[in-house]
Amino acid sequence: MAEQDGEAEMPEPTDRDTERERALRLIEALLFASDRPLGDAELAARLPETLVLEELIETLRTHYRFRGINLVRAAGGWTFRTAPDLAGLLAHETVQARKLTRAQIETLAIIAYHQPVTRAEVEEIRGVTLAKGTLDLLMEAGWVMPKGRRETPGRPATWVTTEGFLLHFGLDSLRDLPNVDELRAAGLLDARPASTLGEAAPEESDDDRGYAGEEDDPP
Repeated sequence: MAEQDGEAEMPEPTDRDTERERALRLIEALLFASDRPLGDAELAARLPETLVLEELIETLRTHYRFRGINLVRAAGGWTFRTAPDLAGLLAHETVQARKLTRAQIETLAIIAYHQPVTRAEVEEIRGVTLAKGTLDLLMEAGWVMPKGRRETPGRPATWVTTEGFLLHFGLDSLRDLPNVDELRAAGLLDARPASTLGEAAPEESDDDRGYAGEEDDPP
């Protein structure tokens, strides 16, 4: 029947190629309509059992490889992103984010690699007291959030990174973070092993403090 309740019916696919094309279009539509990455299970649930999601995804990735948007994996799912080589051309249309200070970069890195971690533990690793607002700024950016409490005196809140952190930095999961040694060599992580936490740390000199005039509070 061509029409039912005033709405035209979608014709059934006549062969596998048609079914495959419809599935590719459906995946595109789902990804464009979603405000977050969609996982394999979510996409596969909308497809005929005769089709293999991995093959369809690879077809779309190839199709979009040299276009203005690319199909990429992020935060455990699939999403469309602006092609990296065009990002600079679009920069004038976006609000420029404030540059992170060294203290904020170090704090974010410590949370990413040591999570769940308390404020006091971040301060131990860095060797200085956190500046007021450091965690607030990272939380406002959507990169970290409090999650649970440490079962120690005072039950301090513990901090973890968010899905927004993965999306912003183009990571599929925390396993994709750079090697710890690379970050230590770049000066973004304390060189002391975790087993030394609690030992006295040297004071941070003025030369080591944050950029753009922001400094950590004195310990």
